[in-house]
Amino acid sequence: MSAKVLVVDDERAMTDLLGLELRRAGYTPKIARSSDEALALIEREPIDVVVTDLRMPGGSGTDLCQAIVQLRPTLPVIVMTGFGSMEAAIAAIRAGAYDFMTKPFPFEKLQVAIERALEHAALRSELHRLRRAGRDTPGLDALIGASPAMERVFALIERIAATEASVLLTGESGTGKELAARALHRLSRRSAGPYVTLNCAAIPENLFESELFGHVRGAYSGADRDRVGLLRKAHGGTLFLDEIGELPCALQPKLLRVLQEGRVRPVGSDTETPIDVRMVVATNRDLAQEVAAGRFRPDLFYRLAVITIPLPPLRERGDDIVLLAEHFVDELSDAAGRPRPELSDAAIAALLANPWPGNVRELHNWIEYAVAMTDGAVIEPKHLPAAPVLAELAAPKRGPATTTTADDPEAAFETLESVEREHILRVLKAVDNNKSRAARILGIDRKTLLSRLHRYDAN
Repeated sequence: MSAKVLVVDDERAMTDLLGLELRRAGYTPKIARSSDEALALIEREPIDVVVTDLRMPGGSGTDLCQAIVQLRPTLPVIVMTGFGSMEAAIAAIRAGAYDFMTKPFPFEKLQVAIERALEHAALRSELHRLRRAGRDTPGLDALIGASPAMERVFALIERIAATEASVLLTGESGTGKELAARALHRLSRRSAGPYVTLNCAAIPENLFESELFGHVRGAYSGADRDRVGLLRKAHGGTLFLDEIGELPCALQPKLLRVLQEGRVRPVGSDTETPIDVRMVVATNRDLAQEVAAGRFRPDLFYRLAVITIPLPPLRERGDDIVLLAEHFVDELSDAAGRPRPELSDAAIAALLANPWPGNVRELHNWIEYAVAMTDGAVIEPKHLPAAPVLAELAAPKRGPATTTTADDPEAAFETLESVEREHILRVLKAVDNNKSRAARILGIDRKTLLSRLHRYDAN
């Protein structure tokens, strides 16, 4: 089905000309000669793109943009303006217009703008759909993602949540292991019970045993009252131990015994109390290597890692970067009580180009910064806290290390072509090798992109 393009202009000659050209190009043109007529038509029909004149009697193109944003937020608007009206065109962009054209213009230029607008609208619609779908999924509403890597995580969580098996969550820092643990609890038969968490890296070793198992009054100096440990607090529910690799070696056999026997003895007590707890643990280390190095008991490892769920790093999640960024823009704008800004295509390109060593947590910080820094309706790259090229140069290199000496300072730097090649390939990977979309994000035409890929021998 051909895209419906609504042309809004009070000059009949202009609407007739554009209508003819649009029909020849395979579009379905619709005509309106005022803002009111255009809005009435948008309410009646599924319009795909609006092309409107800036100056019209009874309501300007800027007013029309604002009305369309309220009526159909994902409907792109291209504004036509006469020479010398640049300030008015910028005002229209701030009001929500997708692009503007300065008259006179060749129809081919308008056609390129329309195609880009259609791609942009399709992406926005998909993002809105995925945000709604993610929030409507019971138990998984806090986990945002639609990439194949995250679909595998969702499927695993849904499959094993109802079991009593202990779960080991692995992945780099900031990948969402705690959110996955909460989802496991919410989808389990224990969801009505307590959900108790402990970050093993945040507890001093001399307090760890009391924190986990509890103690009785007088068990040691300063123990002036009984304390219920986290294992007992989690009875009937889930205990999530984050950074399990930091569990002191002396406590590992004690925890193993509790899990095997289902009974816990507070420090200084002779009485054991039955407990019923499901264990979910997480680590950003390779726990199998910790076992091989003698820093973690193999029997405890096998007891905890009955099922392992790896959380993928953000750099391997493709368009989830944009999906998460949109979610954080919504969330942080609402929290700040301010209108929600849109991410520009250039800002999206910057986000896709970043390697995200800090994963989702780092992305959240970037968007929090951007929402605070923007004073308009659009987040641009200048509102982000760092340039992607700087992030790229700061990231660990995957290849062999280069030796830098005072006699050869040039060895410390990459060539511009090398940085450009890596950036182009990262964007292509993020959009599943869609070259048309990659070219749009990179701000070059498809022919130029193909030429550079041929030069890099990366077709």
